[in-house]
Amino acid sequence: MLERVRAVGRVTAPFVAPGRVLGLVGSPGLGLTRLGLALLADPAHGATVAFVDVRGWLSPLSAWEAGIPPKHLIVVRCPGRDIWGQVTAALLEGLSAVYAEVPAGVDGSVLRRLGALARARRAVLILRPLNGRLPSGLAHLKLVAERVHWEGADSGHGRIVRRLLTLRAAGKGVGGIEWLYEVEDEGTDVVRVVSELAAAEAGRAAG
Repeated sequence: MLERVRAVGRVTAPFVAPGRVLGLVGSPGLGLTRLGLALLADPAHGATVAFVDVRGWLSPLSAWEAGIPPKHLIVVRCPGRDIWGQVTAALLEGLSAVYAEVPAGVDGSVLRRLGALARARRAVLILRPLNGRLPSGLAHLKLVAERVHWEGADSGHGRIVRRLLTLRAAGKGVGGIEWLYEVEDEGTDVVRVVSELAAAEAGRAAG
């Protein structure tokens, strides 16, 4: 059985660290883009950050609403996988944090080189694979969107007042033990972790 442990606070603290790779995995519509933007917000208050937009649908307004100062955000449209690795590497060379959508078909060796570059540059690298997969061991921490719950709208009517996203965390960043996090988004520029739930050790089923 899962056990509620503690409130955590602002979303950046438990997930993002310089020189680490964070993987965001899940189906479209679960709020991972919003989460990724929120994770960029803290680094963006001290330096310029970048979003590599493969799908071509990011609105800068959504980034500003997530708390990223307009003058500190670079949005790079890069739909082609052939140059995607070079573009992302160039951004990591000069910036402190990069969120990059990963197009389908990018070779794992390209991703591993980017991970090594992020470690060398002490940069935050957030990878959002559009095919739902990352090479094993690449991400220091991988967050998998499990489910999302909306409040404030009933049968398609009304105003949404809160979104609660449940994430499963795995990797070295959680010491080999899987955890579940509940992330709350009320539409303001603060997305926060509202609870941390203990889960079973990696390789064991959680009842």
